Amino acid sequence: MLILRRSDVTQTLAGREAEIIELVAEAYRLHDEGRTAVPHSIFLRFPEEDHARDRVIGLPAYRGGERPAAGMKWIASWPGNVAAGMERASATVVLNSLENGRPTAFLEGSVISAKRTAASAALAARVLTEQAPPSGVTLIGCGVINLEILRFLAAALPGLREAALYDKDPARAASFAELCAAEVPGVKATPVTDLSGALAGHPLVSLATTAAEPHLDLSDCAPGTTVLHVSLRDLTVETILGADNIVDDADHVCRERTSLDLAEQRTGGRDFVNASIGALLRGTAVLERRPDRHVVYSPFGLGVLDIALAEYVRERAEDEGRGVRVDDFLAS
Repeated sequence: MLILRRSDVTQTLAGREAEIIELVAEAYRLHDEGRTAVPHSIFLRFPEEDHARDRVIGLPAYRGGERPAAGMKWIASWPGNVAAGMERASATVVLNSLENGRPTAFLEGSVISAKRTAASAALAARVLTEQAPPSGVTLIGCGVINLEILRFLAAALPGLREAALYDKDPARAASFAELCAAEVPGVKATPVTDLSGALAGHPLVSLATTAAEPHLDLSDCAPGTTVLHVSLRDLTVETILGADNIVDDADHVCRERTSLDLAEQRTGGRDFVNASIGALLRGTAVLERRPDRHVVYSPFGLGVLDIALAEYVRERAEDEGRGVRVDDFLAS
C-alpha cells in the first residue's frame, strides 16, 4: 500500500495543468463511449439539525481504456468550516488493483478533487468558447475551487487577462485577490462588490459557492455568456430552462436537488439538456450557439475523474519516490 499525503499529491501535480485537462478530456471521451463504470454517488447525511448542511459523499468508479483504474473517493463537505478558517472539503481516495482487487494506494483526495473539478470547468470553457475565447472571467465565490478554476482557465485560455472576484463577504474577496495575484500572476484579479456589474462584466462566469438552494438568475449577464455552474445549485429553474445546457452526465446531475434536478421535476423530462461534454469532445453532438441564449455547463463531478487523476498521481509519485509505503497493510 502506497500512502500519499497532501504534500505528496500537491508536489506531484504542481505545474501540470495542461496534462490534467487532457486527462480529464480522455476520461470524458471514454465515458461517452461507455468504457467507464460510474455508479451513482452515495450521500451520507445526518438527522441532526446541527449537521443539516454537512455531508459525506462516496464516488466509486472505473476507467477503462488502455490504462484501466478503479477505486473510490470519499469526500466530506462541512460548509461551517469556512467561518472557522478551515477548508470546506476534505477527501481521501483509495485505488484497487485490477488483478486481485486489493488496495494499492491511499491518497489525500481534496487536492485531486479540486484539480479535477477545475480541469473539467476549464476544458468546458475551452470547448464552449472556441469561436470567441474570452479575455476575462467573473468568479462568484472566493474559495479553493474558484482559485483552481482560475489557475486552469489560465492554462486552457491563453488570452485570459482579467478576473472579477465576487463574494458575499467583501473582505474574503479582497484577500482572495491577493492569493490570485500570487498564484496566477498572469491574470489581473480585481475584487468587486456589485454582483450585477460582476455578472455583466465578462462573457465567462464561474459559480463555485456553497449555495444549497437556487438564488441567482442570469438576467444581468450579456447575451451569449458561458456559465460554469460548478456548484450546481445556484441557478433558478427558469434560468436553466432558458439556457442551452451542457452536462457531464444527465443521470448524475439530475439528482439531489441540483438546479437541473429541480428543472426535471418541473418539466417531467430532460429536454432542456442539449448535450454532454463527452459527446461534444467526440463530435457525436454539436452545440450550435445561439447569440440570445446563455450556455450553462453543469458538471456533477464524475468519480471517474478522481480515479483517473489519482492513478496519474500514483504512477508519478512512485517514479519520483514520493509517499510512504506500508508493505504489511494487509495480512500476508
